Amino acid sequence: MESRVGPGAREAVFAQLADAGRAEQVAQRLTDGIVLGVLGPGERLPSEPELARRFGVALITVREGLGILREAGLVETRRGRDGGSFIVEGDADHRALITARLRALAQVELSDMAVYFGAILAGAAERAAERASEGDAARLAVWLEAAEFDTAASARTNQGGFFLELAVLSQSARLVREQIRLQAEFGPLLLLGLDDTEARADATAHDRRIVRAVTAHRPAKAREAAGDLVRGLTVPLLAAKARVERGGGLDEPISA
Repeated sequence: MESRVGPGAREAVFAQLADAGRAEQVAQRLTDGIVLGVLGPGERLPSEPELARRFGVALITVREGLGILREAGLVETRRGRDGGSFIVEGDADHRALITARLRALAQVELSDMAVYFGAILAGAAERAAERASEGDAARLAVWLEAAEFDTAASARTNQGGFFLELAVLSQSARLVREQIRLQAEFGPLLLLGLDDTEARADATAHDRRIVRAVTAHRPAKAREAAGDLVRGLTVPLLAAKARVERGGGLDEPISA
């Protein structure tokens, strides 16, 4: 069963890898897709040759990457006519994976990644406001209003999808490629704060501001709203990093 997300989010998961020789890169990219909810429980992944083509890696690298995911209990491989590699069914808790990522990155690295992510998204929003047609802007507005942000999982999936759909509207191939790369690398961490109901409401309010600015062809307003959105998402991320550094967990209150 495939998850219901925009095409941009799925592009991000299966985009070519910058460092094409490492099985760990394949495993991490697919793990990010699972954590974000882009790859849903029970979903069959593309075939190994197709994954190798999309990622731009050797077939053996894909097989090794899938082996890492099998050992982590995230995918299972079935043989036979209807076989393949499938996302493990059930609502698995991926908090341990995210916690390990946070421990591996210094706070200054997280801050730098957030600043860069914000710069790329702001650039995409600005260009979208300059270039998007009325029809394109209207489709983005309709997509956003139909997207579900009621739960943490759906909010992470659809917020990531919104980032990528906005990049597509910029009509800049370079911005799209960079947004896809950043979304795969940094998205699961940046969207941690969406576990909180108030943070989800705040993010959707910023999304709507961006859409209004794009629709009105106001580049400066679109850039400003995109920057505010990423800054708002960065605050709970850095708070989570601080809690993990103190030996706490992701589910502790921010004030802990």
